[in-house]
Amino acid sequence: MKKLFLLSFLILFHSCSSYEQFQYIVEEYEMPTQVFDSDYNLTWQAVIKIMSSYDLATKSQETGVLKTRWEDNTMQMNFSDSFSVGDAVKAAKFKLIINVVKGYKGTREVSKVTIYKRQMIEKDFLQGWKVIRSDGIQEKTILYRIGRVISLEKKLKEIEEKKAREEEASF
Repeated sequence: MKKLFLLSFLILFHSCSSYEQFQYIVEEYEMPTQVFDSDYNLTWQAVIKIMSSYDLATKSQETGVLKTRWEDNTMQMNFSDSFSVGDAVKAAKFKLIINVVKGYKGTREVSKVTIYKRQMIEKDFLQGWKVIRSDGIQEKTILYRIGRVISLEKKLKEIEEKKAREEEASF
């Protein structure tokens, strides 16, 4: 009986402590995602509009994938770390991968946008590049901007349709 109790206690204790080893995997794969109540084409055009300021490596509407080239963000990383105790970053770069997927909610078409940011830093030339976790701010900002563009496009479409109906009624 004691052996069974001891064995179950060790298994339970080991399983709780092993979660900490794999916690970074769970956090790493939690990518910022948002479902927009709009059709795929409107969402894709909003993504293209927002991402026009980035250097794009891949842009495929058929697959719904958009990738940027590596962009230098050393100054931003050093500015955000300026209040910390750690050393400054020698170099930093990031790449964004955006995926747009068409789906349905009932009978309405919806679109899901997922953004993955791969952030790398180099503290000195001996260590080389090291992948670090993104803080998620840039990804959430891009999702917010995409939502605003979609909202504005819907409002403009409503206004145009209302104008067309008024002109048709007065004709």
